[in-house]
Amino acid sequence: MTRQRMTWIVLTVVFVGLLVARGFVGQGLGRVYVERGEVSLAKDGRSDQGEPVWRTVPRDQAEHAWITWSRVTPKAFAEAQAKEPGQDRVVLSWPRTVGLWLAALLTLAIFSFLYADNPAYKLSESIFVGVSAAYWMVVGFWETLVPKLFGAILPGTVKAMVQPSLKVPAFSPWAPGTWDAADPAFWPWMQQWGSMAIALVFGVMMLWRLMPRGGWIAGWPLAFIVGMTAGRRMVTQVESDLMAQAEATMQSVLPVTPGLSAWDLFWGTLPGILVLVGVVCCLCYFLFSVQHRGAVGGAARVGVWYLMITFGAAFGFTVMGRIALLAERVEFLLDDWLWLIDPNHLRS
Repeated sequence: MTRQRMTWIVLTVVFVGLLVARGFVGQGLGRVYVERGEVSLAKDGRSDQGEPVWRTVPRDQAEHAWITWSRVTPKAFAEAQAKEPGQDRVVLSWPRTVGLWLAALLTLAIFSFLYADNPAYKLSESIFVGVSAAYWMVVGFWETLVPKLFGAILPGTVKAMVQPSLKVPAFSPWAPGTWDAADPAFWPWMQQWGSMAIALVFGVMMLWRLMPRGGWIAGWPLAFIVGMTAGRRMVTQVESDLMAQAEATMQSVLPVTPGLSAWDLFWGTLPGILVLVGVVCCLCYFLFSVQHRGAVGGAARVGVWYLMITFGAAFGFTVMGRIALLAERVEFLLDDWLWLIDPNHLRS
């Protein structure tokens, strides 16, 4: 048996032992409780668009009723048990509890990479990537493809079979008798319908990459997407970055508030002077047609300091964001799972 395998066995035994011991101390380990609720609805007429309007009614008068389960705190469960022992309104949710434990164990599996690369880390990494890809695929399908693409091309079918809340126009390209060119909304909707039809064709062409032959067909819509994205991003970057920074640089150095003291005038003028000096010095650093000697060299060295401070601040901001994520995971393990801390007093 190798030393690394022995180390993992010892760590696993110690971890399981501590976990079992924690289960018999205090309030135990993480559990998720839910509260049962009921929703009862009945029709209350129709809106101006012809859609049915629903209102909450007693269960015996409801046309549609179902049971909901909302998560509550362990403190709410303890209070419900104290008022009515054996009640079934606030109960332990085994599926959510299992999900809590899986989240905790997968978090520890990710942290295990700090020691060495191991199968647990690879498994958790694969699960994370797969679940993320599947989640965003489902979100994209139901929030983009169904309402915007299929809902624009076949609105009646989508409303009847998939999405009852979809707004269907009074006219449809599949029913020429309903066309009303005098309606102000007709031509914008027809334009949207045509653009969505073209998008559907491009999507089918993109899927051609999966075919054994004709993969070159996917290059045409891909080239269109890359070109359109580059053009839109270029305009956005010019407006949001270049023009905004140029406008901020051209502001007056002196504060506009009259009657300031010398000390307030100094602090009011300092930010504008620093911005002006920083812009000029950074431009001198990137001026490659002149040797960096004399005044130009000194300005370039000041520009380097500005650049290093900027990069350091950006890196520090990134590190702070990662530390915040780490703190959130640690709090999840200690609070939601192990119940070692209770900063929000949810269990006391």
